[in-house]
Amino acid sequence: MRIRWNRIETWLALFVAGIGAILLLVAGLWVYISATTKPLHPTAHDVQSVADTAPEKTFADSIERARQIVREQVAAQNLPGLSVAVGVDGHIAWAEGFGWADIEHHTPVTPKTRFRIGTASIPLTSAAVGLLLERNKLNLDATIQTYVPEFPQKRWPVTLRQLMAHTAGLSSDGGDEGPLFGTHCDRAVDAFPAFANRDLRFEPGTQYYYSRFSWIPVSAAIESAGGDTLARFMRKEIFEPLAMHDTIADPSNDAASPDRATSYFPRFASDTRYGPDVMRPLDYSCYAGSSVFVSTPSDLVRFAMAMSGGTLLQPATVQLLQASQYLPSGAETGYGLGWDLEKVTLSGRPVTMVGHDGDLLGGIAASLISFHDSSLIVALTSNTSYADTPAIGMKIAEVFAPRQP
Repeated sequence: MRIRWNRIETWLALFVAGIGAILLLVAGLWVYISATTKPLHPTAHDVQSVADTAPEKTFADSIERARQIVREQVAAQNLPGLSVAVGVDGHIAWAEGFGWADIEHHTPVTPKTRFRIGTASIPLTSAAVGLLLERNKLNLDATIQTYVPEFPQKRWPVTLRQLMAHTAGLSSDGGDEGPLFGTHCDRAVDAFPAFANRDLRFEPGTQYYYSRFSWIPVSAAIESAGGDTLARFMRKEIFEPLAMHDTIADPSNDAASPDRATSYFPRFASDTRYGPDVMRPLDYSCYAGSSVFVSTPSDLVRFAMAMSGGTLLQPATVQLLQASQYLPSGAETGYGLGWDLEKVTLSGRPVTMVGHDGDLLGGIAASLISFHDSSLIVALTSNTSYADTPAIGMKIAEVFAPRQP
């Protein structure tokens, strides 16, 4: 018994020593990262910016206050760069870029700098579905195989509406890890082998589960009903008519172009304050309408203004896409058909915020924010994952909100 007890004591000691060594290693790494982190912008005053045009006198005070907010946040979060645009009453009231589009070359962010917008691509793709609904080429409650027979049959039927609402039960990727980032797809159906054969997580329509894969078969349905690739359909039917000249499907995994921001990822603990590393090469083509687009805040504002102003889709279609879905239990999902909805307080009154954040490798890098019953729209893009663009966007919205009737 004594020998056995000694062995247990020895194993416990080794286990405790191992845990201690791991904790010391993590603590040492944290100390090293903290000590070697160099602020990209030591103070808010050091954050350089490039504005689109001279601000209108009507908004001069609001713009100056918002500009200071952005500079403070860029410095505090240690963001490489950030671009902002604000739309009020159907026109762009302010557009400005802050910081660096590329750190190594100190290339400034301008309002024309294109950024990866990640899952902020989804509302754009949702609008394409809206156009095809109005042309009677898609039916939300048809099974996905009606338009995309390549999608495998499941235990239960899966509809287009359920895929758009994230209630279809599809699984998702691992955020910063997934089977599609290193693969190129010419059409959305080319991505199916990586995920489409998996079992559903639950019976469609009974639960809400956000899946980046859901909008790949939706994109395939758009290609089938629209008779063209997603990239060409979006360009001809949405981007060109709305003068969104800086929005395109990401042509490659190479961001080294004069109008493209270099993409970064936090080098430690998914925290931008510890500095960025250049993001590894990625190809978002297989994610299709879920994440493939690059854009500017000004273009995102133009898009949102067209949605709210009735110049792209009929008001009833916009309302359909932006209405929260319900589960059989009666619970609201807080998500429409490609649009996120949230109850917030703006300028002292409760409002419904409608928009979408852009996730890149598991962290937010862009936000599109608008409000029901308001003409105010805010869009932000950053060139690093885990930028808190939603919080910055709400601070900016508060500055401009008092001007709303």
